[in-house]
Amino acid sequence: MDITIEELKERMDKGENLNLIDVREEYEFDEFNIGATLIPLGELPDRLEEIEAWKDQEILIHCRSGARSGRAKEYLTSEGYTNVRNVLGGMLAWQAAGY
Repeated sequence: MDITIEELKERMDKGENLNLIDVREEYEFDEFNIGATLIPLGELPDRLEEIEAWKDQEILIHCRSGARSGRAKEYLTSEGYTNVRNVLGGMLAWQAAGY
């Protein structure tokens, strides 16, 4: 159910319209980001209304390494989101691959 950085990069390169959320902190996002919507993990419960329309759509969620986004995936799933996918390896893997 999760997604690799390779699959994400391929889909981005094709120009797909993706529901992509970055759950890192703002300073991490400011240093490097791939154009996702920034919702830090700690703010996620208070900002669900921003992504309510995505409840039954695919949501791709990433962080630095995949740990915070894994927790965010669990949380969103518990809130009734039906198709949440964690970007495996996060931005560390993304940058290591040279993207």
